[in-house]
Amino acid sequence: MFITDDFMLYNDAARELYHEHAEKLPIIDYHNHLSPREIAEDKTYLNMTEVWLGGDHYKWRAMRARGYSEKLITGDADPYEKFLAYADTVQASIGNPIYHWTHLELKRYFDIDETLDKASAPSIWEKCNEKLKRSEFSALGLLRAQNVKVLCTTDDPVDDLKWHKKIREEIKDISVFPSFRPGNVLDIEKASFKDYIAKLGEVSGIDIGDSEDLISALKERLLFFIENGCRVSDHSLENDFFRPCRKADADRILAAKLKGEQVTLDEASMFRGYILTELGKMYAKYGLAMQLHIGAIRNNSSRMFERVGADTGYDSVNDINYAPQLGALLNEMDKEEKLPKTILYYLNPKDAVMLATMAGCFQGNEEGIKSKVQLGSAWWFNDHLHGMEEQLQVLSDTGLLSGFIGMLTDSRSFLSFPRHEYFRRILCNKVGEIVEKGQYPRDMAYLGKMIEDICYYNAEEYFGLSI
Repeated sequence: MFITDDFMLYNDAARELYHEHAEKLPIIDYHNHLSPREIAEDKTYLNMTEVWLGGDHYKWRAMRARGYSEKLITGDADPYEKFLAYADTVQASIGNPIYHWTHLELKRYFDIDETLDKASAPSIWEKCNEKLKRSEFSALGLLRAQNVKVLCTTDDPVDDLKWHKKIREEIKDISVFPSFRPGNVLDIEKASFKDYIAKLGEVSGIDIGDSEDLISALKERLLFFIENGCRVSDHSLENDFFRPCRKADADRILAAKLKGEQVTLDEASMFRGYILTELGKMYAKYGLAMQLHIGAIRNNSSRMFERVGADTGYDSVNDINYAPQLGALLNEMDKEEKLPKTILYYLNPKDAVMLATMAGCFQGNEEGIKSKVQLGSAWWFNDHLHGMEEQLQVLSDTGLLSGFIGMLTDSRSFLSFPRHEYFRRILCNKVGEIVEKGQYPRDMAYLGKMIEDICYYNAEEYFGLSI
């Protein structure tokens, strides 16, 4: 048996903290890319390839590195052949988090203790596919199996949220809230921007001619999202995102783009910073948290982007230096006391200490919000044993680990939720190590409550959830 009860728990304190405090807690997954339609329709799955490999670019990248053709990854190969290719890849993935995730998922959903490799793949394929025929292995069944209580999906401001409405009306034991992600408004340099603004104007009922109209349209949509349970926004910042910008500047830049003219990189960052600032003030007014995911470089292979599209495993870590921009952006809101709850995620590990210490500059508030500005969980390419340990270490070194709101999946897979267990085991082991080394008293009552807070209750309070 590979996944034992004490998997990744290497000391007595860790084992006590995990089994007595973390193990049984429900899940709040406040950032993911699951389809609300699949939840609303309670989708069922034909086979393991569909439910396990479809849309999962972590697995796809590993399979490409193993030398498999795209036909066996995103192409039209037989599902069983794809599964065999993945099984072979798993066996070769020593040290990669997908090895741990794979076996946690097999154990938690399918009660399979065998390790996946080319030899075991045929029997595992049969066992899992047989279970997928059962009603409890539908989308909702998979969520319930992991005790998921809250999901925040990722949604564009022009979305009609019809699937979220259906979920709210028909499903009572799991809350699925939209997240407000206005990236198409911020990315003014893109060719699609003008058409998108026309669509935003149409759904908001506002004719967008200047920045004030644009902010009014975004407010209209944000209020609609809030009516449908929205607690959090999400922004992916991949280019320069702040330069000082007056309203007149934003109006000029927007007008030029709407007339079909090109904007410069500096103008794009001015516009982005102006809109982000105005959005942040709105988030503060309505009590939403603002997530800033910083540092991806997208679609590096133009050949493969043309072939299989975006979000298919061709993004990587950027190395931009953005501390002055981030400080200026946060300060622009904070100086008017309109800075919202903010979560700062790094993709490049070099930015971890910078973001953690930046967060510490903006904690003061009269509302009593604990860790109002947060260092976000180990994101994407940091979502592994050492990445999580590093994030926990940096947060402990420079801030308050006790205020951390914990893990998220950032996933498109309904089988991804054992990643919360993975995080909880790593967290308990980290805290246990500190205790065992004599660096903190063995106050297990306090530490147990802290673990429970990080795994669940801090997020419940931070996002204003009533479950």
